[in-house]
Amino acid sequence: MNVLTDNWSLYGEGFLGTVELTVYSSALALALGFLMASFRVAPVGSLRTFGTVWVTVLRNTPLTLLFFAVLLGLPRFGLVLPFTLFAVIALGCYTSAFVCEVLRSGINTVPTGQGEAARSLGMTFRQTLAAVVLPQAFRSVIPPIGSTLIALAKNSAIAGAFSVTELLGTYKTLNELGYNIIWTFVWIAAGYLIITLTISAVFHLLERRWGVAR
Repeated sequence: MNVLTDNWSLYGEGFLGTVELTVYSSALALALGFLMASFRVAPVGSLRTFGTVWVTVLRNTPLTLLFFAVLLGLPRFGLVLPFTLFAVIALGCYTSAFVCEVLRSGINTVPTGQGEAARSLGMTFRQTLAAVVLPQAFRSVIPPIGSTLIALAKNSAIAGAFSVTELLGTYKTLNELGYNIIWTFVWIAAGYLIITLTISAVFHLLERRWGVAR
């Protein structure tokens, strides 16, 4: 227990760093995921191609490689940002590809008659998607989106290797101070468990309120 009590501020800083990464990256992933899902079902061929390329490239690129590309590549083009923001971009973009595919599968569950009825009323594609299709699609994919964001929270551990303050990175300092490595990781695991269970609880509430009855 002394590993935690003697280093409460260190654990707290790492825990809050992981929470911050998770929240901001999740917001970016959801926004980009909704956008790319819209592109993938758009009637414009160039938008469908862009969405397909985005998903294909990011889903088949290792996250660590994407971190290297963002944190080391973007500054070469004159874009210099805090490492935490670079990590948010990498995590958010990577996860957006998975959110996009989850949403697209949800869109495919919406009866085509819904869209046809909306267009017969004079609604544009954008209005049909925003007001008719996506709300119904989101209701059917709440659980898998929750699982995707839980994976994002765990993937945030990679950011510690790039000088970003997060929970897993605390083990380096504690190991140098001579603390028992097993108990160090036990408390780190407890921190991740709190985060993932919180996300799970939030999406469970969303599913109970808005989910589609099976």
